[in-house]
Amino acid sequence: MNPHPHRDLVLINAAGFLRSLGVGLLGVVLGIYLFRVGLSTFTIGLVIAAGLAGSALATIIVSFAADRLGRRQSLLVLSLLAGVGSPALALSPTLGGLLMTKKIGMLNGTGTDRSASFALDHAIVPGLAPDSKRTWNLARYNVLLDGGGSMGALAAGLPLFLQHRLSFSLLSSYKTLFYGYSTLCLIVATLYACLSPAVEVKHAQHVSFST
Repeated sequence: MNPHPHRDLVLINAAGFLRSLGVGLLGVVLGIYLFRVGLSTFTIGLVIAAGLAGSALATIIVSFAADRLGRRQSLLVLSLLAGVGSPALALSPTLGGLLMTKKIGMLNGTGTDRSASFALDHAIVPGLAPDSKRTWNLARYNVLLDGGGSMGALAAGLPLFLQHRLSFSLLSSYKTLFYGYSTLCLIVATLYACLSPAVEVKHAQHVSFST
């Protein structure tokens, strides 16, 4: 039995909110930034597609291997990888390097978090609650996810704020946001690292709850 199901739920909800915050931010600023650094529309499409392809591949791998490798470990690795592509954007590498790091980092340019971590969270949350509360917990998780995405989209105005109020150049403002996204990924990874063993499938199958 998990003695701290509420603690695990709080950690997952917080991680999901912060991850969605970053995805909402990237969904607005990514294409704009790539255009400002001189990439063509076609190339921007390739870069965004590479990130989506990486996310899709990660979801497939997680679907088949996360329970065997460990859910907490998988979430931790996914969060760390998500922070890889963002510094690459800030450093403006070659197109080949950008495509590779975007794919590995699974950077989502759609503005909606439907990542491998999202899928794994949805597998964990029902096992942390009695039957009577599973729907409520999933609904709360998704509301926080959508709220985080909306707040991230609003935060897309930060580059202009940094430019006009703190005298950053516009490109430096965007790069600051990308480094901030990497920091956000590290925070999410830390939250997932604090999950209890009860999130693992071998524990979840034997958890009993009192209503």
